[in-house]
Amino acid sequence: MASGSTFSVIGADVVIKGDISATADLHIDGTIEGDIKCASLVQGEKSSISGAVTAESARMAGKVSGSITARELVILKSAVIEGDVHYDALTIEQGAQVDGRFAPNARQTVKAVPTSIQAAE
Repeated sequence: MASGSTFSVIGADVVIKGDISATADLHIDGTIEGDIKCASLVQGEKSSISGAVTAESARMAGKVSGSITARELVILKSAVIEGDVHYDALTIEQGAQVDGRFAPNARQTVKAVPTSIQAAE
């Protein structure tokens, strides 16, 4: 943790339309319509995010419509995610809903080698 680490809370009654960029940790209980980039993100159960999420670590518990990219990602059972998920380390609680593809960060650009096609011939 950084020596001057701080965090910001976006309350349940707050609606933000626009992108959010923060060097601090964010705790979001409100509604965000835009992309989020931050060091660490904690999303409350009643929170809704429409946009891409990029964070070093993220703990998702609400609704997300958009892609998620994080080094350490935890998807809690209350989460509903519609979008692709990119991660280094991933934890998903039983009951979480994800409608999208999962891909480790290191493999985003790797192409499949068609060796199985040659073996089938």
